[in-house]
Amino acid sequence: MSTDYTGRATGEHSLPLVIKAPRAFGRPVIGAFEHVGRLGMMLLELVRALPEWRIWLPRTVEQCISVGYGSLFLIILTSAFIGGVTAIQAGYQFTGTVPLYIVGTVITESMILELGPVFSGLLLAGRIGARYAAELGTMRVTEQIDALESMGRNPASHLVLPRILAGLFMVPALVVIADVTGILTGWWAAKRTLGITDADFVYGARYFFRNFDLWYSVIKAEAFGAVVTVVPCYVGLTVTAGAEGVGRAATRAVVSASVLILLLDIVLAKVLLPT
Repeated sequence: MSTDYTGRATGEHSLPLVIKAPRAFGRPVIGAFEHVGRLGMMLLELVRALPEWRIWLPRTVEQCISVGYGSLFLIILTSAFIGGVTAIQAGYQFTGTVPLYIVGTVITESMILELGPVFSGLLLAGRIGARYAAELGTMRVTEQIDALESMGRNPASHLVLPRILAGLFMVPALVVIADVTGILTGWWAAKRTLGITDADFVYGARYFFRNFDLWYSVIKAEAFGAVVTVVPCYVGLTVTAGAEGVGRAATRAVVSASVLILLLDIVLAKVLLPT
């Protein structure tokens, strides 16, 4: 705090509103451009690391096992409950007003187009995103990444690229498993609670089905796989402030990835689905 020539206190809080407003608006904008630049540099390092396949290939296999096998039970359990609940709620809303085979349509299309990819993406954002951000953040604050760089090794080929490739490979596979599991459990729940026949369910599932629906589900899964790996890796690499910063980074990675998944869900639906 300082005083002017009249003895009145001066400081940032005494600045006129016309100066405060641009400053308050400019800081977030500059920070956003800074993050975009850093993210672009990280992606450029990933491209430069591609020729070092002897380094990232075995690590990618390890990460694929961790992401795929480690998340399989959670994906199956969640999609099974989603399929069963969808069948029960569809029967509650449509029984007596529309043909019962519509339940097969609702379960199949909702799992393939929306519930399977989105719920899987959100679950993996919590499981994978927090883990990647915490791992890389801990390596950053303990100077392990700096040690790699000092030895002339590219951290992207050792740490980042294997994690991102594992997400791009395994998330679509997990989404396909989630779609199949949700449809099968929805089929079983509809038979038990609504008395729908197998022929009616299959007829409803095939009546509105399009081949592009499967591609749409895989495209969404691929986009979500990129989000749940790229964002946490970037957040982890930019951690500061020690252990406290690692905790904040893990939370920020999960929240950011989840929000981006929901935004991408809207954008992809608008761009890819005919209206």
